Amino acid sequence: MSFRRGARLDPSQVEDLRGRVGGRGLAVGGGGLGLLIVIVYTLLTGGAPSASDSQALNDLLNQTVGGAGPAASSALDSTCRTGADANARDDCRIVGYVNSIQAYWTDAFAADGRRYVPARTRFFSDVTSTGCGTATTAVGPFYCPADRYIYIDLGFLDDLRTKFGAQGGPFAQAYVLAHEYGHHVQDLLGVLDSASGGQGATGQSVRTELQADCYAGVWSANAVSTGYLEPLTKANIADALDAAAAVGDDRIQQETQGSVNPESWTHGSSAERQHWFSAGYAAADAAGCDTFSGSI
Repeated sequence: MSFRRGARLDPSQVEDLRGRVGGRGLAVGGGGLGLLIVIVYTLLTGGAPSASDSQALNDLLNQTVGGAGPAASSALDSTCRTGADANARDDCRIVGYVNSIQAYWTDAFAADGRRYVPARTRFFSDVTSTGCGTATTAVGPFYCPADRYIYIDLGFLDDLRTKFGAQGGPFAQAYVLAHEYGHHVQDLLGVLDSASGGQGATGQSVRTELQADCYAGVWSANAVSTGYLEPLTKANIADALDAAAAVGDDRIQQETQGSVNPESWTHGSSAERQHWFSAGYAAADAAGCDTFSGSI
């Protein structure tokens, strides 16, 4: 998968704060946690963050950075200008995906008589301040409805392959971003707050995450029409499906604790995540993404 070399990127949709830290309070999210807010932490540390862990993190932040605010400037403006740059650099590739995803949803909302409000993506390293509190790399990529930002430490893209066993590939990265923007779409449609919470294999949390997977599939089916991407291949879709399977609750639980407990699921099984991405890709329309009715 590659970008059209002459496509014009818009880096203003991405804020680059790599190398800076700051903030207060551990990010716990609101309606609609990101791809792996709790699951990634569990994988990396062996358990959910405790109150003492959260306090220790905040104490460290207060001692070292004193809540320093983020910088506004970004080198992306000069390095990520065209599709050729997106083909050459990981950070520019993410800029390109963000541009394409938001271009699609802007048109899709307009066709339905709605107005799409863009969300920004923030690159960060180690820890950053968000509208949902302080986020660390261990949180994984996530959408914060309080400030309508998608937060991502680009090191997670390597973690997909090295820690989660995904095959990797550029379109695995696209899946991650498209899933998070799926939560933003849910937020704009008023679904996120009402659908959040409720663990378990058929709970509201799982259904919310699976709908975001479906929305990622919808964008994938329409990505070429946004003018940024070359036609997708079967290998591209296979990479996305592989990434979806890698972050299934059952697979992560089996690898980290040696057993599977559907009652504690928050994101859905590997098979379910693949199914709903595929459903969105096949339908090419958000109308095919009703994960809240019937079985999943």
